[in-house]
Amino acid sequence: MTSTPTLDAVRGRGALRAVVSRGIRGLSLRGDDGRWVGLDTDVARAVAAAAVGDGEAVEWVSADPADRLTRLVAGEAELTVSNVSWTLGREASVPVLFAGVTCYDGEGFLVRADSGITGPEQLAGQRVAVQAGTTSAANLASWYGKRGLAVEPVAFPTPAETLAAYADGACAAYVLDRVALAGERAALADPGAHRILDTAISREPMAAAVRDDDAAWFRLCRWVLQLLVSAEHQVEEVGEREKALAQAAEAAGPHGPAIGLDEDWAARVLAAVGTYADVYERNLGPATGLNVPRGLNELFTRGGLQYAVPLH
Repeated sequence: MTSTPTLDAVRGRGALRAVVSRGIRGLSLRGDDGRWVGLDTDVARAVAAAAVGDGEAVEWVSADPADRLTRLVAGEAELTVSNVSWTLGREASVPVLFAGVTCYDGEGFLVRADSGITGPEQLAGQRVAVQAGTTSAANLASWYGKRGLAVEPVAFPTPAETLAAYADGACAAYVLDRVALAGERAALADPGAHRILDTAISREPMAAAVRDDDAAWFRLCRWVLQLLVSAEHQVEEVGEREKALAQAAEAAGPHGPAIGLDEDWAARVLAAVGTYADVYERNLGPATGLNVPRGLNELFTRGGLQYAVPLH
């Protein structure tokens, strides 16, 4: 099998180290039982299932937004899955590579339902809460600047502090990726008293990141992500779930040795987390209370952007 220093280190430790957020419901949040749950954490589990053989073999490294990539680069983790947007600026300035999009999103606004605010234009001149280390301030400057308007972004280091500043009325809105805002809204004392505006002012492809010094590890993580989407597509085409998953695993499995894995890697991943649809519904679907429509995260066959690269 192909050797990769990162994979050897993960196996030697017996666990994958993954950078996640300080806690955003639906993406990465530590439950009362100590277990981390969310779309981002399920992606990490998928990689761990492939690399270590156990989807629960993950050591979680929670980080503030400004540190999501620096802790990865510093060698504190092998993977970052922390609602971080894939941008040229990040790949150009930090020695990381983005292995694939985990969730297509866009910058949005959380406001009080009784504020009368129905669009971003009505926030001009007001203070809005943002997380330090995110693209929010730049997106706001771009969107409002083009319209001859401006807001006052106030940055806070953690999601908890940002949400608190909005909740106590210090800021008129909370600006963040709309999927993440659904989780933040659910954390408020009265979620029904707040709404997420329909308008998104940017495109934010949240992605999994690795260091750029191990091409084989990058390839491994990229194909784990592709497997999740491809397996969903296979289920859609075949109709019979178990048969479709077996076919996806059989198609991807033989390529395992070329990316440092055995031939059972794909079957382990699908057993651990299921398809992309399973991951999304389990963490963001109606049963979670968040009920975030898949929208751009639907398969391309249903009008979304998720397109499976062939496994053959």
